[in-house]
Amino acid sequence: MYCTKKITEDLTWVGANDRRLAMFEGVYSVPDGVSYNSYILKDDKTVLFDTVDKAVSKVFFENIAHVLGERKLDYIVVHHMEPDHSATLEELVCRYPEAKIICNAKTLAMIKQFFDFNVEDKAVLVKEGDVFETANHKFTFIMAPMVHWPEVMVSFDSATGTLFSADAFGTFGALNGAIFADEVDFMRDYLDEARRYYANIVGKYGPSVTALLKKASALDIKMICPLHGFVWRENIGAYIDKYLKWAAYTPEENGVMIAYASVYGNTENAAEIVSAKLRDKGIKTVMYDVSVKPASDVIASAFKWSHLVFASATYNAGIFVKMDEFLRDLAAHNIQNRTVAFIENGSWAPVSGKLMKEILAPCKNMNFIEKTLSVKSSLKPSQEEELCELVESIAADFQ
Repeated sequence: MYCTKKITEDLTWVGANDRRLAMFEGVYSVPDGVSYNSYILKDDKTVLFDTVDKAVSKVFFENIAHVLGERKLDYIVVHHMEPDHSATLEELVCRYPEAKIICNAKTLAMIKQFFDFNVEDKAVLVKEGDVFETANHKFTFIMAPMVHWPEVMVSFDSATGTLFSADAFGTFGALNGAIFADEVDFMRDYLDEARRYYANIVGKYGPSVTALLKKASALDIKMICPLHGFVWRENIGAYIDKYLKWAAYTPEENGVMIAYASVYGNTENAAEIVSAKLRDKGIKTVMYDVSVKPASDVIASAFKWSHLVFASATYNAGIFVKMDEFLRDLAAHNIQNRTVAFIENGSWAPVSGKLMKEILAPCKNMNFIEKTLSVKSSLKPSQEEELCELVESIAADFQ
């Protein structure tokens, strides 16, 4: 049996949802699953846009067979060679041997790395600005290197204003029977997962995303078909605005994200008091225990908020393990343009504040609050003034 969704009269979603996957790419938890999107166009020529992960191959091939019916598959467009979008390519070629593969030169090289079939005889190479027509549709190919692999490209159908955006504009989460973003309350129910997807999967490559968005701004986009998540046909500008902010590392909201690593609760208490005093000043705060909260959630939050506070116990003369891991992960995702403060703790030699700053110092345009709140074992009433100085320094940055 098949499960397909009509996008337009001649374009059909033939992807699948995976709700059994525990960790996307073996790193990011996906408690609400993930979709793998693939689309078939039935014009004078039939065109399949990308394939899916091998975990959902059975449903995928059933969907293709249903949509094609008695027709053959003429072309396969490969926008992105990551295996969650290409793992079934070789089997697809075996099932539809007449199909030609539209790809760029870098994609062709990667197909050879992943598979052993004779791709040279099937390849139709395209480059920036090349056009492919199917009678009623006209596709222009746009290279999007490092969004987020070097071979990535997108395609734009000028006949319908449809952008096939590869991994751009994707989100975690199964589609649950819907296909369009306007069928759900996306900004309420899915935006956090879209941000988490962007920050962790694509976030390191903000300049590359900005370059793609600049190219896209010249197009009359009426619909976006990504490789994960919902198809966009309404209120597209609101979602693009999020991408513009994320790609530029511009905070979405003014407020303070406080991430802490505490062994016996004393560092947590100091962070809690700072949060409470900031709240007293009308400043929004969110708090995360990095020993418990998955790093991908905290990284996504760092992309959202304007100010960051990191509190950590000193551990083995260094930063507590989970905080050390998190900060290195955050720095690897290229976080920028934030105001940052530190709280350190140590029973005999508190040094975690200095070491945390050293990890983030290479990041661009970071405004570090000069004073670090230093705690020895537990926060004492005698440190009230010192604590308030830190809070005032953070609050002053909002004025």
